[in-house]
Amino acid sequence: MRFLIDTLGGLWELALLGARTGFRIRGPYWRWRIETAFGSDPGRRPPRRQRVHAVLEYARWIYRMKRGR
Repeated sequence: MRFLIDTLGGLWELALLGARTGFRIRGPYWRWRIETAFGSDPGRRPPRRQRVHAVLEYARWIYRMKRGR
């Protein structure tokens, strides 16, 4: 149950982050974020499934950190 709550809360935090950046996914902030997380060479990035898993883990972490305040 905690996993589901953390996932939903994490998705909410990602939505808030997207709203703050105007959902400009190809903008400078998101480009920097993707390069920091997965490297600057698109050919060497992990498969899409692993990237989605990593983003969800990050979202759950954000939610847990904000909830822990």
